[in-house]
Amino acid sequence: MTDLKSSARQIVQRFRDAGLTVDGLHEHLGPAATAALYRGEPAAVRRVLGTSVIDDLIRAFILRDPVDPAQLAGVETQAVDGGVRSLIDVRPYHLAGTDLWILSDADASMTEHVPGSDHVLGVGAASLTLLQSVPPGQVNSTLDLGCGSGVLSLALAQTSDSVTATDIHPRALDFARANAHANDIDIDVRAGSWFDPVAGQRFDRIVSNPPFVVGPDSVELVYRDSGLGLDGASQLMVSQAPGYLTENGSAHLVAAWVHHEGQSWQQRVASWLPERGVCAWVLQRDVVDPETYVSTWLRDESLDPRSAAGQEKMTRWLDYFAEHEVTAIGVGFVAIQNIGDAPSEITAEELTQGLSADLGPEVAEYFARAEWLRTRSAVDIAQSQFAVRPGLAREEVSVANEDAGVGFAPAALRLTRTDGPRFSHEVDEALAAIVAGLHPQGLSLVDIVELYALSHDLDGDALLDDAVVAIVDLIRHGLVIPTQLCEENE
Repeated sequence: MTDLKSSARQIVQRFRDAGLTVDGLHEHLGPAATAALYRGEPAAVRRVLGTSVIDDLIRAFILRDPVDPAQLAGVETQAVDGGVRSLIDVRPYHLAGTDLWILSDADASMTEHVPGSDHVLGVGAASLTLLQSVPPGQVNSTLDLGCGSGVLSLALAQTSDSVTATDIHPRALDFARANAHANDIDIDVRAGSWFDPVAGQRFDRIVSNPPFVVGPDSVELVYRDSGLGLDGASQLMVSQAPGYLTENGSAHLVAAWVHHEGQSWQQRVASWLPERGVCAWVLQRDVVDPETYVSTWLRDESLDPRSAAGQEKMTRWLDYFAEHEVTAIGVGFVAIQNIGDAPSEITAEELTQGLSADLGPEVAEYFARAEWLRTRSAVDIAQSQFAVRPGLAREEVSVANEDAGVGFAPAALRLTRTDGPRFSHEVDEALAAIVAGLHPQGLSLVDIVELYALSHDLDGDALLDDAVVAIVDLIRHGLVIPTQLCEENE
């Protein structure tokens, strides 16, 4: 590989000097051509280009058109008709509130291209969604395990005093060092397998977008295949990350897990975590059948499932799944916090609604809510004051009344968040009324329950027991917020 580090700074400086940031690119191309660029339609972009320096950079490093070799000095190229084509992709990004320029191996977004086994990704969807799941706030130390081209390291360096980036792949490490150098960011880049390069160390924050693809125990593409078989890569990361966290430190991982008939996926992932010391929130964002899963990853490597090679590979992959009785594959996020020697608290659930904002603030709030619950007894909760989350909706659902043959009959009553993950809970009229009476400086939960019980001639003790259990679930999902947490966030 060409000594990319020595030329990376010069390339990025050309982008800076030309004003080729994300905003500069959008302004230069206009909305229609910019949208075409992100859809992977080079012709629509090429037709609006002129002769400026920005146009030349877009042609050479984003569209990867044939150009004069002098424009690509120090960059790996391929000889083609009309000049040479860059084998390196350079693009501007705005991540974590700062302008960055990321160098990576060229992909198939702008030209027909089949990545090699040592392909190094740029900014992919998995990296972006993982970044959005990291809580905001400054920390002392961050570990980016399986850093690839260093995307997460560059972004999280904005909120971390030190960043350590590791990878087993030499080419990825070259890109990570080049990107750090080109963007004037100090990152400690280390070579090694999994946690080996940081043995004995602990970090305030761990992030990892590892080669988590579920498949056979072989490595065909380094960025995708771990060689561990099935969901072994995710199991390794989830089980070992807690041992490298500082007190109250947290890990944020992209992961995948197999579904087996007769075993819940929640139980499978929970078994990877220790019995003590962690608060873990596992969110399954998507679940797909084996056929769809394999087809998606074949297309990701630019392999047509209709081709002979594609059909042969799909058959091998699906046979492997059948042999191991895989019925589906789940994909999502795992957030883990070190809580010392306390019994572990593990919540694994489906994220059925689309997010209305980044997940990071929600993860931070989830850990705060879990800590509040962890340090309170049922009596403490009953005597506490609470606020109803702003924007919480009361939904009353009625359906056609089949018995009467006319009109509608009540079918469900729900309390639903209108922000973040938009969690929804079915409740009865009593709980809905109790929640409606909550005020951060008002009556305690026990007082509200007693008033409701007296006015409806109910057993107050039994109603309180039920209300405490229900309120705990509402707190965990942020529909109801303890007054103490409201005050801390002011």
